[in-house]
Amino acid sequence: MPTSLVTGGSGFTGRYLIAHLKRQGHRVVALASQPCGADEAHHIDINDAATLQSVINQVAPEYVYHLAALSFVGHPTPLDFYRVNVLGTETLLQALVKLPAPPRVLIASSANVYGANAQAVIDEYVPPAPVNHYANSKVAMEHIARIYADQLPLLIARPFNYTGPGQASHFLVPKIVEHIKRRESVIELGNTHVSRDFSDVRDMVSVYYQLLAEWPEQAVSGSLVNVGSGEAVSLHTLIEKLEALAQHRIEIRVNPAFVRSNEIPELRACNKRLKAWVPQLVRHSLEQTLQAMLDSP
Repeated sequence: MPTSLVTGGSGFTGRYLIAHLKRQGHRVVALASQPCGADEAHHIDINDAATLQSVINQVAPEYVYHLAALSFVGHPTPLDFYRVNVLGTETLLQALVKLPAPPRVLIASSANVYGANAQAVIDEYVPPAPVNHYANSKVAMEHIARIYADQLPLLIARPFNYTGPGQASHFLVPKIVEHIKRRESVIELGNTHVSRDFSDVRDMVSVYYQLLAEWPEQAVSGSLVNVGSGEAVSLHTLIEKLEALAQHRIEIRVNPAFVRSNEIPELRACNKRLKAWVPQLVRHSLEQTLQAMLDSP
């Protein structure tokens, strides 16, 4: 039975990934602050190098999925992004390279690194142009990860927006879903003239699993891959789909307090590389994802 280590195990993505790995017959060990369904969980600070090394030596994972990150762009303390996303990643990789048998590692970055780059479709060759501390920390994390690419077989995923049941309500799509589920008449939002490439969290974790389990022939350690649907959906269109599914109309009001001056108008993935690397992926449609969110408790 292969052993996988998942950091950020109690997060939104971590819980789905742990369940997926267990369905594939993996023993799963998680670094997690809350119960997450893993076979074994450790609540430790990822920057506690000695404790982390001890856990990794004991677990000796064959696969590592590094999801632990501060991911809410609106987090009020910028320094936290760098402590967790950059220094935490380096502490993890320093521990992994000391194992006798190096595990395969997936580093979860973010499409936010591309920023407002004026590209209609974004492939992996578009240079990063981050516009906030979250994205800046992810770019720095990628550079740190590549330092270890000659010692560990690692891939860096840049996921575009994804959602699903269980995502925290301070994220955009769950916020809208919750308002519609409560049959609210009005919702206050920030920038409404934005388009995003939305995926289902279940598809995201399936991609993560397949990337390491099958390791694409074309990939070399340190390679990047966009993970997205290849379609950009406007916020207004997403709300219209939700209204149709729920048979409920809601009025959108722009609250200036929610408007970000550096908001990226459109993010859409070129997923040519992803399709070549994970050719058998079957996606959930956006309607299926939204319906699952509406149906969830």
